[in-house]
Amino acid sequence: MPCRVLKDGLEIRVRVTPRGGRDAIEGIAHLSDGTDVLKVRVRAVPENGAANDAVGRLLAKAFGVPASTVRLAAGSTARLKTFIIEGEAQALAARFSALTGQN
Repeated sequence: MPCRVLKDGLEIRVRVTPRGGRDAIEGIAHLSDGTDVLKVRVRAVPENGAANDAVGRLLAKAFGVPASTVRLAAGSTARLKTFIIEGEAQALAARFSALTGQN
């Protein structure tokens, strides 16, 4: 599962495709090392943090939270990133399940 429930939010491992032609959450991907990630594509280019900001806004919209509650925790220059969404953890986990079809 690409997410982990925290006491005050949700941690999500994301694989980002910048310049992806559209902004979309594409579901769960299983990497060759056995890691599960949430696949996300954004139109933004990976320059000056534009793609990271676009992913943050996309996650905020998908989870129905303010963009200020979504932050990049790791992987600012990598394709694999970790985002933290602050808020009521169980509600965020339920929203993640609804978005991805995962329990």
